[in-house]
Amino acid sequence: MGKLETELLVSNKKAFVRRAILGSLAVTGLLAVGLMAPNAIQILKEIDPKGRRLKRYLGKTLNRARDNLLDQGYMEFVNTPVGKKFRLTDNGRKYLIKLEGKEYKLEKPKKWDGHFRIVTFDIREPRKYTREKLRMVLKQIGFYPLQRSVWVYPYDCEELITMLKADFKIGSDVLYVIANHIEFDKPIREYFNLPVPR
Repeated sequence: MGKLETELLVSNKKAFVRRAILGSLAVTGLLAVGLMAPNAIQILKEIDPKGRRLKRYLGKTLNRARDNLLDQGYMEFVNTPVGKKFRLTDNGRKYLIKLEGKEYKLEKPKKWDGHFRIVTFDIREPRKYTREKLRMVLKQIGFYPLQRSVWVYPYDCEELITMLKADFKIGSDVLYVIANHIEFDKPIREYFNLPVPR
């Protein structure tokens, strides 16, 4: 194997482990220091279901990757009443989306058509990493979280949601709804800087 191919292989391995560590934090929110490895291994199983690469990333490799992510500010220690825990930073969320290989974007039209787009999903527990990844992407794009699995956007985003369904393999788990009204919508309108009726 040549030098360039070897560098690519090493880079891919590092990205694989970083995705697992940051993904475990995205899923759990706060994670006890001692639980980092088991949670990362669960994410590795979701990324690589056949477990072809799991054994290679135990112990020192996970610890080294964790230390690098801390140094780069993608995750941080926080003190809690039950001891020190890890937490994903905002930069870590952006970096995780970048590691996934795609940055999703929407262009806002100049004028709002008066309809709300609602994205709702029910992704089962065995795919919780995918569920959190979807939440991160919706947040990064600028959707408003009505509930943890119900997100609102005021502009046409059907093509993007169709793309997310295909990329994340979550077709029937996600519903796209167009609504004329949402009860108590003032916070949503303020979030998107839309006119608030008097």
